[in-house]
Amino acid sequence: MAKFKVIVSDPETGTSKVVELQEARASPLIGKRIGEVMDGAAVDLPAHKIQIMGGSDKDGFPMRPSVHGGVRRSIVLSGGVGFNPTNEGMRRRKTIRGNVITDEIVQINAKIVEKPKQAKEAKKSKEKKEEQPTAAKQAEKQSESQGSA
Repeated sequence: MAKFKVIVSDPETGTSKVVELQEARASPLIGKRIGEVMDGAAVDLPAHKIQIMGGSDKDGFPMRPSVHGGVRRSIVLSGGVGFNPTNEGMRRRKTIRGNVITDEIVQINAKIVEKPKQAKEAKKSKEKKEEQPTAAKQAEKQSESQGSA
């Protein structure tokens, strides 16, 4: 009965994609930890590698990498995920979720770590093609300015 909303971010372009997974498609994510790298086929990105960065549970409590297990705990925090202190040295007891994905997790945040090599090569070749005409235009402008002077 697991149902996840996976937000996959692409650090190169700054875009993100939301993928909703239910039951059979969501089961490969259960038991994974924050920081693990997995195949992107589970989130409709074949040939990609994605890294789990965090998430939150059904009540909105964030997952914290330093808390082991998939349980909800109330711990004293001085900063980091789940608490942003306003004064230096401030500490507070906050409820947070552990670093393992369970069926109580609703949202999972991930980022693309590795893209397929063909896409990178195609992107580079497009950039080179775009640069060449602009270089030719600049050379034409220089020759025109020299001819009129």
